[in-house]
Amino acid sequence: MHIFAIANQKGGVGKTTTAVNLAAALAANGQRTLLVDLDPQGNATMGAGVDKRQLEASVYQVLLQLATLDRARVSSPTGKFDVLPANRDLAGAEVELVDLDLREMRLKAALAAHRADYDFVLIDCPPSLSMLTLNGLCAAHGVIIPMQCEYYALEGLSDLVNTIKKVHANLNPDLKIIGLLRVMFDPRSTLSNQVSAQLEQHFGDKVFRTLVPRNVRLAEAPSYGIPGVLFDKAAKGAQAYLAFAVEMIERVNSWKEPT
Repeated sequence: MHIFAIANQKGGVGKTTTAVNLAAALAANGQRTLLVDLDPQGNATMGAGVDKRQLEASVYQVLLQLATLDRARVSSPTGKFDVLPANRDLAGAEVELVDLDLREMRLKAALAAHRADYDFVLIDCPPSLSMLTLNGLCAAHGVIIPMQCEYYALEGLSDLVNTIKKVHANLNPDLKIIGLLRVMFDPRSTLSNQVSAQLEQHFGDKVFRTLVPRNVRLAEAPSYGIPGVLFDKAAKGAQAYLAFAVEMIERVNSWKEPT
């Protein structure tokens, strides 16, 4: 089981879009996939076609050990993957976890019992360094960083890399950067191409080959509760995420399975 946190401390960079579409694309390639929504806004939950207002249990109860993952997970009605959903309840977890033992390790412990159930677990982290994000980073084997090719994104990237280094040193020695995914890419923009070249120069093969273009169909899909890769398979954005899933599978197949 490969567990990846999809994280970026900057908001609006396509984390949730990447999490939902990669989950659906991996499932379409025959991979048993769980999508964990760690954002109280519950956007990944809704984007996977699960109504966050109708949940019997959610990731909130799992983190507080009030429910098992088995009880809280639901199947995406539109994609062929499972979802550990989130809703507004999760906003309270931040405060409630502070006084608990092993508070950063709650998600890791919940996932450990289901190692045989999934090939991939994708964790959609909130856009801040919170106790929820820490749970995601402590549970993960690696981080996928979606980012736009613009100047401010480079600024935020150095902060995120430092955070990952600290978590690696103090809490999770397995954690590493799996790769950077360039999203909302505009090939006509000189700046986009310059930043993209800088990333390749600095991070080398950590930059995924796949480029996800800015795409209207991807943006429309969440309002229908359907992942973009299933909403319009012919759209350039959907094609990019399907290619990214294949690249991801190839990359993990070249490693030894983490224990």
